[in-house]
Amino acid sequence: MNLLLAFWWVLIPIVLLIFYRFFFRIFGVVIVPEDRIGLVTKKFVLTGENRALPDGRIIAVNGEAGFQAQTLAPGLHLWKWIWQYEVKLQPLTVIPPGKIGLLIAKDGNELPTGAILARRVDCDSFQDAEKFIRNHGQKGRQTAYITAGSYRINAFLFEVELADITHINENKVGIVTTQDGMPLRDGQIAGSNVHGHNNFQDADAFLQNGGNRGLQPQVILAGSYNLNPWFVQIEETFMTEIPIGNVGVVISYYGEDGADLSGAEFKHGNIVGKGFKGVWAEPLGPGKYPINKYTMRVELVPTTNLVLNWASARSESHQLDKNLSTITVRSKDGFPFNLDVSQIIHIPTNEAPKVIARFGNMNNLVSQVLEPTIGNYFRNSAQDADVINFLTSRKERQDSAKQHIGKVLAEYNVFGVDTLIGDIVPPDSLMKTLTDRKLAEEQKMTFETQRLAQETRQKLEKETSIADMQREIVKADQGVLIAQRIADASVKKAEGEATSVKIQAGAEAERLKTIANADAQKTKVLAEAEAEKVKMLANAEAEKISVTGDAEAAKILAIGKSSAEAYKLAVEAMGGDNFTKLKVTEAIGRDRIKIIPDVLINGGAEGSGGGPISGLLGLQLLEQVQKQQNGNGNHHNGSQKPEDPTTQI
Repeated sequence: MNLLLAFWWVLIPIVLLIFYRFFFRIFGVVIVPEDRIGLVTKKFVLTGENRALPDGRIIAVNGEAGFQAQTLAPGLHLWKWIWQYEVKLQPLTVIPPGKIGLLIAKDGNELPTGAILARRVDCDSFQDAEKFIRNHGQKGRQTAYITAGSYRINAFLFEVELADITHINENKVGIVTTQDGMPLRDGQIAGSNVHGHNNFQDADAFLQNGGNRGLQPQVILAGSYNLNPWFVQIEETFMTEIPIGNVGVVISYYGEDGADLSGAEFKHGNIVGKGFKGVWAEPLGPGKYPINKYTMRVELVPTTNLVLNWASARSESHQLDKNLSTITVRSKDGFPFNLDVSQIIHIPTNEAPKVIARFGNMNNLVSQVLEPTIGNYFRNSAQDADVINFLTSRKERQDSAKQHIGKVLAEYNVFGVDTLIGDIVPPDSLMKTLTDRKLAEEQKMTFETQRLAQETRQKLEKETSIADMQREIVKADQGVLIAQRIADASVKKAEGEATSVKIQAGAEAERLKTIANADAQKTKVLAEAEAEKVKMLANAEAEKISVTGDAEAAKILAIGKSSAEAYKLAVEAMGGDNFTKLKVTEAIGRDRIKIIPDVLINGGAEGSGGGPISGLLGLQLLEQVQKQQNGNGNHHNGSQKPEDPTTQI
């Protein structure tokens, strides 16, 4: 049951869609969605309409039966009866980014004889097929293309193929070969320079301006280009780099014949201006250049000093001397020997084109001029001398070679800087003979030296004996001279000591005199300083006494005034008699005045022991006791008070 219900849910929409389309189609209504176009095929024509297409045509533009040029844009269209028109909904043609669309027209005019691609016509980027036919668009591959985007292309008329955008990488150039255009001119290997085609992206502008098919002298630089691969083929190659210390002489195989700029004296090729066929008079400096390697060739010419070595297993980095080897020569006396030679040359920048025009490249200069010139010079030079002479005159022969070779190279627009002779390797047999001869000569010189040494030794012995005897004589003479010198020295010493004592005595006296003067001056200064000090102290003491006295007087005056004021007030308050009594009492208490005497002498009878004599004796005894107590009191701290004895006699 569930399966049947699901089937109906799927079937019903399909039936409704078929009914919907069939219903509208019956009434001639066609609805084209937004992402579609309608391709119309007319099945038949009514009476009075054009019935047949012209010969060779497959697209109808005048109402003929067949494939219609006009398409139905998205939207509602009427009067397209189902029995007369068949409408096919086709998706829009989409060209993605990084691609271009190439078109092949199935209908149109025939291509002209010799043409490969159909020329562009105004047809709204191939979206108006009727306009394409009416504007005499040509069938076949089109020069024009469509770029990234969506297009309403009539598939009855056009086929669309996708092609990649052309990318030229950094430090590279694109060499262009076109597939259509005028034939190349006689004597040229590339087409003419044509402008206005936007780096071959506009094929129609190239063809209309008379562009030639085949290799093009122009190149395209690094970047991205919309190039029709049916029109151009691109070969990507590296840019031409000229290193520092070199120039590039351009040899052009393309262009018109230019006037010779080399001058009447140069008869080894034409030197022409830039843009003409031949060797350009102005070389290229160091850098990178977009050179078409098929229309031009650049020969590097070093402009710094160039060293070439004629030596085994030694070659410079430029490799121009890789085929050069040690030079073998034969001397006047018939001995073959080998020479290592180095040649330093320099080619000025303005002479580089002439060198290339004469030799074609630097390798030819080395093989055709330098190698035979230097080799033959040293072979000829060796034949004029024997090996020994050649070895001993190396410096002179090197200077001569420099002058001769420099003069020869100047004729070829090359400056010879220096010629250097390296190792000279004579044959082994000759070297053995020379070695033996040299050894014999050395031995002879050794024997002669030894003989001279013996004679010298004999003379030395004789002279030594004479010298020994002479030594004794000299010794005696020197003894006398020494004794005399000693005596003179003693005299001089005594005189010196006497003078020294005299000087010392004078110096001592002067010293004592100076010391005495200094002591006297010191005593005087001290006395003056002491007197000044006493005077200042006396003045200070007097000032102190004066100030102290004034202060004490002021104090006493103030105290007196205060006491007088206090007494005055006390008298007014207490009365004169009472105040007197008070002060007497205070004085008795403050000064410890004894009201009762320590010894009372009365007038008793002598027999009773109380007479005046007894009183005097008592007083004497009392004084002795007090003296003793006072003497004992010195041993106390003073904190104990002496007794206040009251003795009544």
